[in-house]
Formats: sequence, structure tokens, C-alpha cells
Amino acid sequence: MTIDIETKRHNLDKWLYDRLTSMTLPNDFENAVQYAVKAGGKRLRPILLHSAFNAFSNDDDKIIDVMLALELIHTYSLIHDDLPAMDDDDLRRGMPTIHKEYDEATAILVGDGFLTYAFQIISNSPHLAAEEKVYVTQQLSQASGFDGMIQGQYLDLKAENQTVSLDELETIHRFKTGALIRAAVKIGAYLGGAVPPQIESLDRYASYLGLIFQVQDDILDVTGDEEALGKPVGSDESLQKSTYPSLLGLEGAQKWRDECMNKATKALQEANVNHDELQAFIQLFGRRNH
Repeated sequence: MTIDIETKRHNLDKWLYDRLTSMTLPNDFENAVQYAVKAGGKRLRPILLHSAFNAFSNDDDKIIDVMLALELIHTYSLIHDDLPAMDDDDLRRGMPTIHKEYDEATAILVGDGFLTYAFQIISNSPHLAAEEKVYVTQQLSQASGFDGMIQGQYLDLKAENQTVSLDELETIHRFKTGALIRAAVKIGAYLGGAVPPQIESLDRYASYLGLIFQVQDDILDVTGDEEALGKPVGSDESLQKSTYPSLLGLEGAQKWRDECMNKATKALQEANVNHDELQAFIQLFGRRNH
């Protein structure tokens, strides 16, 4: 089975644009906010959340606000990741990064605004019960904070210009990349009505999915096409970062990716759910070319 990514992405882009244009902001700042959204993106995390939810429920109205919040948090992380003090990237998705198109202060404020607005959306959602808002807020804040992306980004920066072990590299990416992917799956399953043992199995699935995504990301930094990626290849090497290909060799990294794909499939089977789209995500993450 394939996932209708384009339709789901189109819908999400429209919802994001409508929500952000409903705010009252200074014109120049509003332009920067819209630029960050119009730069596009794969929107894979909210689409993954949608697939996890649909494994248990088809009441899609319930999760639109959650999908928007998740994508805003992810976009915030990319904006800050590109800053000169972080990875210092000039391009994102083939377009100038926000600090290049505008300025560094504007980029920081847009990112901060996205992060905080995400939780405003959750707290104001008319589709979620109070206990559901608490669960979603807890999962998203943990995944994006000190127990998630923040720690991962710190460890990633500290690992520049030095060699780390395979275990240390996995820890970095478990926080930086994997935490938000796990939150997407857990939130989707929880809101859909999954029982705790199913959520536990799906969490294992999501953990491997995060590894698959990162290993393939490292592989593409070596073998990918710059035009397809929308950013320069070899950026990890230029920053002297340890990657799966640098530690395992390209063939070893590909083998580890495939092993994680098999483990993700096994965890998904243990969840005992309608998992066609979730299974498709394993292939999507592991075989993507951008």
C-alpha cells in the first residue's frame, strides 16, 4: 500500500496557512511567518500521526489541531537548526533559510512563535477533551524539550569535530530525530483509542522508524542528489560529524537501516492493528531519496 502523501500534504498546508493568516501581525513579520510555511516540506510527522490515528479511528476532525501543532514544532526545530550558531545552513528545501532571507533575529522569533503557538492551538482545541489536551501537551513538550530535541541538538553540536561511538550516535538521534516521531505515533494511537499494550508496541515501532529516518538521512548526505534534497550534500562531512556511514561504512549503514526496517515491521505486527499505512511509512522512510 502507498500513502497519498500529496493530498494529505496539500490539506495540511492549507490548514496551516489559514490558521497563521488569521493572526494579526506586523506586515514584515507576517511575511516571514508565511515564508516559513510556504517553504513547504514533507509534513511527514503529522501525516504519520494521522496514519496512527486512522489505525483506530476515522474521526479526522479530532486531530487536525494536533497535526498543526506537531508540524509547527517540527518547523521551529528546523528554523533554529539552520541558524549560524547551530548548523549554519543557507538552504532549506531548495530555498534560502529564514535567517538568510530575512535576518537572524527574525528567524529566532519565528521559531519561538511557532513553538509557543503550537501549545496555544492544543489548549484552545474544541475537539479534545481536557485529559486529551494534557496527554498531547505532555508528549509534545517532552519530545521537543530537554528530554527530546533540545538535548539531541546539544549533543549533536558537541559531537562536531570529533568521533563518537555508535551508541553515542544513536543516543543523539534518539533525542534529536526520534523523539518527535515517537510522539507523533503515540499521540495518534492514544487519541484514536488504542489500549496501552498497543501503544507500547507502536512506540517500539516508532523508535525504529526514527532510526530508519536518520540512517537514511546520513546515507543521502553521502549518496543523495543535491537538487532532490534541496540542500548541499556532504554537510555532515564538512562539519566533521560522526554519521552511520562514517562509523559503519556505507554498506554497513545500509545493512543497519534494513535491519531496523525489519524490527519496525515486527513491532508493528505485535501491535495487532490495521497497519497498512504504518507499514508503508517504513518503506517511505527507508527508501526515500530526499
